[in-house]
Amino acid sequence: MAEHFIYLHGFASSPASGKAQAFKAHFAQRGIVLHIPDLNVPSFERLTLTAMIEAVAALVRSLPDGAINLIGSSMGGAVALHFADRLKGAEGGRVARLLLLAPALDFEANRINQLSEAGVRAWRENGWLNVFHYGENAERRVHYGLLEDMLTYDSFAVQLQQPILIYHGVHDESVDYRQSVRFAQSRPNVALRLVESDHQLLDQIETIWAEAVQFFNL
Repeated sequence: MAEHFIYLHGFASSPASGKAQAFKAHFAQRGIVLHIPDLNVPSFERLTLTAMIEAVAALVRSLPDGAINLIGSSMGGAVALHFADRLKGAEGGRVARLLLLAPALDFEANRINQLSEAGVRAWRENGWLNVFHYGENAERRVHYGLLEDMLTYDSFAVQLQQPILIYHGVHDESVDYRQSVRFAQSRPNVALRLVESDHQLLDQIETIWAEAVQFFNL
């Protein structure tokens, strides 16, 4: 039975991201299709983690029977984790392995780090936050409901049995690598690789791919 591979991009990104396309090319060289859904759902302005998880579930339902392997980058890492957890009795039960790249496990802490507590408070009061959307190469706004929805998910409470491989750069200024350290510490099924890199991990693609080949038994 065929296995399926899905790449989940990060916040304010798109299926055209550099990492997504690099992995797509690597999989294509082995004759494997890498599915890369657009997670700007239902729209970027009205983005929620719940909607992103449902988008992944819809994709999984459209795929033939077979194990699902997830690669999640930044917020896409949180999507992968919570998809496998929240839907473990349904579509998430098909997940065999997860490769997480600088996963945004604590969205609120990341926003406080970037905006300050006053900035997060202003986002709540105004209802909207202007951010640069790398997928569209333009500034876009996102509603505060995104953070409210994210707060209903606790990444550190998730307990999965599947093998999880995490790569995180120690110079990441968007997502503190210590989030991944905290997550991996008490979970024997999690392998953590801390590397000399930033949030994008673009200079680590070949290193990550080399281990991914072994991790996914390609």
